Amino acid sequence: MDKTPWFPRKISDLDKFADRVLSYGAELDSDHPGFTDPVYRDRRRECADIAINYLHGQPLPNVEYTKEEIDTWNTVFTELTKLYPTHACRELNFVLPLLIENCNYKLGTIPQLRDVSKFLKECTGFTLRPVAGLLSPRDFLAGLAFRVFHSTQYIRHGKNPMYTPEPDVVHELIGHVPLFSDPSFAQFSQEIGLASLGAPDEWIEKLSTLYWFTVEFGVCRQNGELRAYGAGLLSSFGELQYCLTDKPTLKGFDPETISTTPYPITKYQPQYFVADSFEDAKNKVRQWASKIPKPFALRYNPYTECVETLEDKQRIRNVIREMKSDMERVEDALYRKSTKMN
Repeated sequence: MDKTPWFPRKISDLDKFADRVLSYGAELDSDHPGFTDPVYRDRRRECADIAINYLHGQPLPNVEYTKEEIDTWNTVFTELTKLYPTHACRELNFVLPLLIENCNYKLGTIPQLRDVSKFLKECTGFTLRPVAGLLSPRDFLAGLAFRVFHSTQYIRHGKNPMYTPEPDVVHELIGHVPLFSDPSFAQFSQEIGLASLGAPDEWIEKLSTLYWFTVEFGVCRQNGELRAYGAGLLSSFGELQYCLTDKPTLKGFDPETISTTPYPITKYQPQYFVADSFEDAKNKVRQWASKIPKPFALRYNPYTECVETLEDKQRIRNVIREMKSDMERVEDALYRKSTKMN
């Protein structure tokens, strides 16, 4: 009997768990900054309904943000962008001007998921999908396998703009989106997602921990200097400064160690794992993930937007044929370039 946990096989299967929000969404915990604010609670309910009613293939829904919400965005965007030249990785600093030019990353307005998703699609094939709140680790990681990032559309409470107890549109658009436009990071993120499909529960916990210390709170070395690339750092004015000081412990990038390391969720991280490059991190994650007990290997087909199980010989031959065709194109390109140089 097959005991492999269910996982989405095609991108439209993400509809099947879009409403399975674990926390927040339309309801707030008693310690949430907006718990006693009825206007904010109504607004959260409105944003949650928009996300829950969305189905794959529909135009991404726009949200008409209020002046108060835009003021919150203005405050966070202003303070964070002051730090990016000296604290953020080169990939963010490269793409930020493009986001300003193409997606309304500026003061006076909050970017819409529809515009940002279109931009990402053209860069790396990643797209955004609205979500009402926090998904389970298994469901969230499954989206990454299809190069889909589940993004909230609500914004943090305005009385404390530099703090949020949960992911919000500031965290998603400022923290996550810039890196998803980078090909190496996009592939790295998809590797984590693909590894999660059909994985046992204990491995989902390991993969979500790996995600936490990389996509959320990752740091790397560039030109000999420490830089932040994790969304939790890039969207937090305080921790972005803290992570580059001598206060936290820095460790090498080892997926085996990272995946079993406990972490706090309500305070700054006491330790970070430093990646030499996204390519190096991706290769190490792929090698480590090969240990996940599965009766099959998986491949994402970008043409059909489906995940294929490589179980029979014919399907494997088809993949080899496609790879061979791609390599022939690369060889032809190299030949033309060398001929032109000569």
